[in-house]
Amino acid sequence: MLFMSKQKVIICHYLNENLHEAIQSCPHDKIFILVDIHTHQLCLPLLSEIEELKGSHIITIGAEDIHKNLETLASVWKELGDHGATRHSLMIHLGGGMVTDLGGFAASTFKRGIKYINIPTTLLAMVDASVGGKTGINFNGLKNEIGVFSPASHVLIDANFLKTLDTANLLSGYAEMLKHGIISTTEHWAELLNFDMNQIDYQTLQNLVAQSVQIKENIVEQDPFEKGIRKALNVGHTLGHAFESLALETNRPVLHGYAVAWGIVGELYLSYLKTGFPKDKLRQTIQFIKEHYGAFTFDCKQYDRLYEFMTHDKKNSAGIINFTLMGEIGDIRINQSATKEEIFEMLDFYRETMGC
Repeated sequence: MLFMSKQKVIICHYLNENLHEAIQSCPHDKIFILVDIHTHQLCLPLLSEIEELKGSHIITIGAEDIHKNLETLASVWKELGDHGATRHSLMIHLGGGMVTDLGGFAASTFKRGIKYINIPTTLLAMVDASVGGKTGINFNGLKNEIGVFSPASHVLIDANFLKTLDTANLLSGYAEMLKHGIISTTEHWAELLNFDMNQIDYQTLQNLVAQSVQIKENIVEQDPFEKGIRKALNVGHTLGHAFESLALETNRPVLHGYAVAWGIVGELYLSYLKTGFPKDKLRQTIQFIKEHYGAFTFDCKQYDRLYEFMTHDKKNSAGIINFTLMGEIGDIRINQSATKEEIFEMLDFYRETMGC
């Protein structure tokens, strides 16, 4: 029977102290810190006072999803090997979801696995990418096509990093929080729709992040390898990943959370059609997404390509496209299918509603 160890998620009040304790609990010979070009400049200086990190080797990779590939992964492996990493070394990943996903995969495969700590610096990484043990890279034009389930020993979440983010990256992470609201309770969903994204209260946001992480952790603990209820976390992602793949293919990459938000629009409509999701809550959710995320534009000639991308989704089985739909806020319906005609109707609805 496969078993995945539970990672320790810490909502930080004193990052240096929390990181010191995390490092102490991971015996190591050397420390390697993985950053991207942005977090090297904006976030790494915040760790400069930590004694254990003095003398650690810094590995810097390109930022954004276009670098989440085999070439970057190989360069990280090479740096580890060239600078004497062993099976007893420790990696610390300081960055957004691309850094934590790729770094986790590099750590999990180098010498068959070394321990690592995630310090997510974007909202998306805090509530999604760095929690739950999924690691990986994009391959052959498909999102997260190659990867493993391998949790960090610790995930340290500090809302102070969010002050380094622009609005687009905050909104990208917030889409995953909205998804967590949809699969949890009406109260939490409403709280998220009512949060003022124009005048951000970071203390309130940290509290919302803590709730969001708890929702995901509870689900992952029940189903670490995504055989059942963990598929709840895929709301908005079947269509969202197709949007991301089309965006990459047409040289107009989008942030993951934006694609998920747009995917939620389509998949809640499919939920309305097939599992009775309430029309008023569909309308309220779409209104929030339209107001904050705009729209991803495509035409009916691209329906077949989007459909083809959906056929490659990792949740599929026996060639059937797998959706997670909703009967109501908190009423999760995993392993739902839709015909090609229904999927095209969903795309029609999306374009009409979002003004494409």
